[in-house]
Amino acid sequence: MPKIFITRQIPEKGINILKEKGWEVTVGPEGEISREELLEKVNGVEAILSVLTEKIDKEVMEAAGKQLKIIANYAVGYNNIDVAEAKERDIIVTNTPGVLTDAVAEHTVALLFAIAERIVEADRYTRAGKFKVWGPKLLLGADIKERILGIIGLGRIGSAVAQRMRDGFGVKVIYFDVLRNEELEKKHNIEYRELDDLLKEADFVSLHTALTDETRHLINTERLKTMKPTAYLINTSRGPVIDEKALLEVLKNKTIAGAALDVFENEPELTLGLADLENIVLTPHIASATKETRDKMAEMAANNIIAVLEGHTPLNLVELK
Repeated sequence: MPKIFITRQIPEKGINILKEKGWEVTVGPEGEISREELLEKVNGVEAILSVLTEKIDKEVMEAAGKQLKIIANYAVGYNNIDVAEAKERDIIVTNTPGVLTDAVAEHTVALLFAIAERIVEADRYTRAGKFKVWGPKLLLGADIKERILGIIGLGRIGSAVAQRMRDGFGVKVIYFDVLRNEELEKKHNIEYRELDDLLKEADFVSLHTALTDETRHLINTERLKTMKPTAYLINTSRGPVIDEKALLEVLKNKTIAGAALDVFENEPELTLGLADLENIVLTPHIASATKETRDKMAEMAANNIIAVLEGHTPLNLVELK
C-alpha cells in the first residue's frame, strides 16, 4: 500500500481523493511543521505533498528513501524544492499552475486599488477616530484610468492582470519578460519594454515573475530609483524578487509613492520599519486564498500524485531549467 505524507493541513477535498484510493495518508499540523517532524514523517513514503513553507532538499529526500517517486507542491512556485536533486534521484516534481490565476490576479488588482486609493490608510484613520470633518484635501489618492501599468513577467497571472486592468479600467499596459511574446501583445493590446524603460514609464509596476538566481533582488535600489516619484510597486510573486531594505528606504524618502506586498523577502518576518510606514499595504501571502482556489489546488496536487503512483505522466510536471 502506497504511503503519502502531506506536510501541512490542506483542504479535505485533496486529502479525501487520496484516501479514497485506499492508500495510507498522513497529514502534518495546521501550523508550520518542525524540521525534525518533517524528516521523521517522510520516512518510507512514495509521495510527499508539500506546502511552500517546507524546504524539500537532499536531506528530506534521503530521509524519505529510495522508494520516493513524487514531490507534489501545493503552489505554483517551487523554489522550496531542490528540483535538481530530485531529478538526480528520478523523483518527479509537480506544482499547481492555472487554478490560482484568477484569484491571484484579482488580489493584485485589489492591492493596486488599495494603495492608490489609500483605502487601508483611510480605514486606520477612521477607526482611530480622526475623521472629524470632510475636507477637499483629505487622504488624496491617485487616479487609475488612463495611467500606465507595467507588468514584469507575462505569464498566466501577469496576462490576467493586464487583461483586467486594460478592459476594466482603461489603463495602458506595457510589459517586460525574458521571453517576448508578440502573440500576447496583439491579443491583449499591450506593448513590450526593456525592464529599465518599463520602470521609468509605468505609474504602477506589478511583479509576476518566478524566483530564480536571476530574479532575486531584481528590484533593487538602483531600479527603484528609476521609477517615477508618483509610481506604485505591487508584488504578488515571490518576496525576494524585491530587496526589502532598499524598498524601505525609498518609501521612507518618498522616492516612490507607495507599495503593496503580499509576499516578503524573509517571510513571515518583515524588514524592520516596513510595517510602520503609511504608504504601504501588507497582506500575509493570501493572494490565492479563496476557498474555491485552495480546493482546486488540493485536488490538482492529489491527482498529480495519483497519476505518478499509477504509472502515468502527471499533468503538471516541473521541468528542470
